[in-house]
Amino acid sequence: MIGGGLLLLVGAALIWLPEIAERQMNGIAATTRKAPSPRAQALHARLFVADLHADTLLWNRDLLQRGTRGHVDLPRLQEGNVALQAFTIVTKAPRGMNNERTDGNRFNLVAALSVVQLWPPKTWTSLTERTLYQCRRLEAAAARSDGQLIIVRSRDELRDFLARRASNPKLVGAFLGVEGAHALDGDLSNLDRLYAAGVRMMAPTHFFDNEIGGSAHGLVKGGLTEMGRELIRRMEQTGMIVDLAHASPAVMDEVLAMATRPVVISHTGVRGTCGGLRNITDDQLRAVARTGGVVGIGYFFAAVCGQDARSIARAMRYAADVAGVEHVALGSDYDGAVSVPFDTAHLAEITDALLEEGFSEAEIALMMGGNVQRVLLAALP
Repeated sequence: MIGGGLLLLVGAALIWLPEIAERQMNGIAATTRKAPSPRAQALHARLFVADLHADTLLWNRDLLQRGTRGHVDLPRLQEGNVALQAFTIVTKAPRGMNNERTDGNRFNLVAALSVVQLWPPKTWTSLTERTLYQCRRLEAAAARSDGQLIIVRSRDELRDFLARRASNPKLVGAFLGVEGAHALDGDLSNLDRLYAAGVRMMAPTHFFDNEIGGSAHGLVKGGLTEMGRELIRRMEQTGMIVDLAHASPAVMDEVLAMATRPVVISHTGVRGTCGGLRNITDDQLRAVARTGGVVGIGYFFAAVCGQDARSIARAMRYAADVAGVEHVALGSDYDGAVSVPFDTAHLAEITDALLEEGFSEAEIALMMGGNVQRVLLAALP
């Protein structure tokens, strides 16, 4: 009986610990909010909305069911009129990681999460297997969605999705990204495996320096290694988008100098409205724009120094003034262990705040998703 009771306790822990952790990590900020104006709601309903960054696949929630925690699932994407969502894969989160100085050799919390969420044993020790499993989770959700969730891997697939969504606005497109090329387990040949699994965007680094190069939050914060330079060349050859979120200034400079295709920063803030290593400078904004790429503005406090739609809109206004409205996008960082003002069902609040910032409806259409659509049509294979 004691053994059976112990098994019950262990089983309960496996079920409840991940849910408790997510409720604490992926919160909705307790701020005063106002309902969007009728004009904003009407405009938002006409928009093509795209978000460059959500870490939802990290958590054991059913993407097809409306959740009571976290920020993203298919019903809430549909309610928020989101047409295209990037699902970005996290494989490593060292204990004690922070924006100033993070040691990548410390205990990996994502490895622990993979165990307690009962992911396949291969994912417990391999970052590549952890990536591929999350890719399969999105594939499985799409297969069960009755055609409502559609994975986009190519320019032709995106065009087909756009045509279908024009007559059915409940359709939601998805594409896969990866936070940090340590997901390759130190072997560049694994890039082919990730590409075959549908990954079309990847950042060289995440919160810590790795064998590819330096992180803005790493111990050394260096530039690209030789392996890193080869990775960027291979990514461009295969049509995989380079994401410079979390990159050190040296890595940013080197990648932007090498780039022959549009580069993105999927989720960030701008130092013009919110200081700190997490956010980018005016020169970096302009450099991304010169590649034809886009900068996704995050919704979390460290990105915008606020917890409301107006803070997000102010950062978008600043970025548009510096780099041009054609190079600004949404990059929520939903489900990325952050507190945000609202979940994805309430993005009309951003549309309302952008109207209050004085943007035209055409400019808002670009920033809320048109710019991402343009970049993907140009960059996807």
